[in-house]
Order: sequence, then structure tokens, then C-alpha cells
Amino acid sequence: MKKIIRITTVPGSLKVLLKDQLKFINKYYHVIGVSSSGQLLSEVQKAEGIDVFAIDMTRTISPLKDLKALYQLYQFLRREKPFIVHTHTPKAGTLGMLAAKLAGVPNRLHTIAGLPLLEATGLKRQLLNLVEKITYASATLVLPNSFALKDIIINSKFCNAKKLRVIGNGSSNGINTDHYDKKQVDESIQIKLRKSLDIKADDTVFIFIGRIVKDKGINELVRAFDNLCYNQSNIKLLILGEEEKNLDPIAIDTARIINQNLNIHTTGHVHDIRPYLAISDIFTFPSYREGFPNVVLQASCMELPCIVSNINGCNEIIIHDFNGLIIPVKNTESLEQGMLKLLHDKNKREELSKNARPNIIKKYKREVIWEELLELYNSFK
Repeated sequence: MKKIIRITTVPGSLKVLLKDQLKFINKYYHVIGVSSSGQLLSEVQKAEGIDVFAIDMTRTISPLKDLKALYQLYQFLRREKPFIVHTHTPKAGTLGMLAAKLAGVPNRLHTIAGLPLLEATGLKRQLLNLVEKITYASATLVLPNSFALKDIIINSKFCNAKKLRVIGNGSSNGINTDHYDKKQVDESIQIKLRKSLDIKADDTVFIFIGRIVKDKGINELVRAFDNLCYNQSNIKLLILGEEEKNLDPIAIDTARIINQNLNIHTTGHVHDIRPYLAISDIFTFPSYREGFPNVVLQASCMELPCIVSNINGCNEIIIHDFNGLIIPVKNTESLEQGMLKLLHDKNKREELSKNARPNIIKKYKREVIWEELLELYNSFK
């Protein structure tokens, strides 16, 4: 059986972003997952039923560690002689594609799920642009996970358009529409969760899910919600996710508001987000940059109207005034107005909610993504 090696920087990406996809592909190819060491990598091995191999990689620029990881990847690929190497996440993409090219792997695929460099400037932006071009030059096929992201890559002249392909309607893994179904969350669980968060029956609940960092628009979201609280009663904001103080910290003032505003609840990482989505009314996601955001798929699939920023991925999943609202990026006032609109216009909220789940089922079921990816693998000689 031919080997396919899937590489991510950290094992959490294999576990979450590619959940069940690896198990599906493993029916047709011998799949090996490669990522940094840790308990999560063992969990991937067990859950997906695939072989795994640990090579430590850092998410930050670290020349000595990067060279070591590159050499280890090269040695591993030379030994395994895979038919395909398919990488995800920026660092794994650069190191994996370079190592695969040096090792003579015939089919080298890299999935783009967002471009961190879009928020960089100056010398850092120039360096990241160069790294991106090296990654794409080393690949035989580049898979942006949204059509708008494909356009950004072309406009940035990172590679020839002929080297680019979007799988399905976008997304790296689609969505399990049976799992993300509001009917799957028992009413008793919802009641218990509402009580623990002091959410009353007449409260309107906004929710955000993602990393608690500047680039996700947390500063704007918290300010917008805090402004609403001056004139509105019976509103809550749930913030689900972990804070990354070292990579992209939120403003000090934002942290102060979160701590002082009793209507804002933070939870840290949550294993199962469905109960939180089930008790919420409006999903807010004012991110600065994305590839194809899974949380917007998940929230929509759980019948929530979404307020998202006008960036690639978000503006493909959400159609303005059909299943959500699209607002300008980095714009607190527009975000606040959008939140206020859905807070007061219950008919509009119900209309958007009614359209949300059918749109996801029609366009983004994970089985569609898997089958098209398998077809792509099968097309290689």
C-alpha cells in the first residue's frame, strides 16, 4: 500500500483540524502522521488508527531548531519513501515541503489555512513573504482552503495560479453536520450550563470561540460589548478559548474589561463547544485574518446567525443578510452596530438562523471534502 505522510507543526492540528479525515484516507493508503512529540500525538494514533512519528517543530522562528527539524524530516522521508507528503500549518509546510523535495518525494502538497504574514509589516513581512515563496516552490501542488485565499496568493505572486487548487467549496476538512446539530445537546445539559453561567431566560447571549489573541479581533469585540452594556440589560458574552500572551497578546485595557465586566464569561479551552453554542443566540467572530474558519462552520451548523469580519473564508461561509452579517475588519463601531441590530431585531435573527444550517449541509459536509481529496490523491502517478 502506498504511503501518505501528513505533517503538522503541533499534534493538536492533526487531532482537531483533520479529525476523522486521516482515518478515512487510511482505508486506501498507509497514512503516517508526523508532528511534534507529546501526549496528543499518541491520542491521534489511537483515534485515527494510523502510524505516527514525532519530530519537534516550533511555531516561532528558531533557526537552529528549524535546521534540526528539517534534517530529521529529510532523514525520515528518505527512509519511508512516501508516495505523497501533505503538509498543514506554516512551519510544517516550509520544513516539510523542503525536506520532501530534497528527499525526492514525487507528490508534495501543502494546504494553506490562513496567512499570518498578512498582519506583518516591514522586514518581518519581507522575510515571511520569502519563506512563503520557498514553501510553494518546493511543493508540486498548493491547496488554499478558500477561494479568496487563492486570490490573495495569486495577487501576492507567491506562485503560479496553475499550482493552486481549492478542494470542494473550501475548508480543510469540512464539518461533521451530524455532530454539530443543536438537537444533539440534551435540554438538561443546557439548563445546567445556563445556571452555572448565571444566564437568565430573557438574556441574549453572544459567543466567541477561538484563541484569545489580538488577531482574532478580541479587542474590538470586548470594547463593542462593553459599550452595549451601558444601555442594554440582559446581555451576556461568552469567550471560549485559550489566551496566548507570548505570541499575540490582547490589549491591557481589554483584559481589564474582561475581568471587570460581570456579563463577560471566559472559559479557557472547552473540549465540547456544542452546549455553549446551543445556549447562545449570536456568534461573533471579528477576526483580522483566516484561512477557512471551522468555528464559523460549526456555529452556523448549530443554527446561529454569525457576525463576521469581511475577510477571506468568513465572507465565503457567511452571506450578508442571509445567514449572518459581514462587517469591516478592525472596526469596533460597525461590530457594535451589528450586535445591536441582531439584539433588537428578533425577526431578522430568526431569519438568519433559519438559513444557517441548510447552507452548511449543502456546501461543507466533510464527506464531500474527503472524497474529493481522495480523488486528487488517486490522480497522481
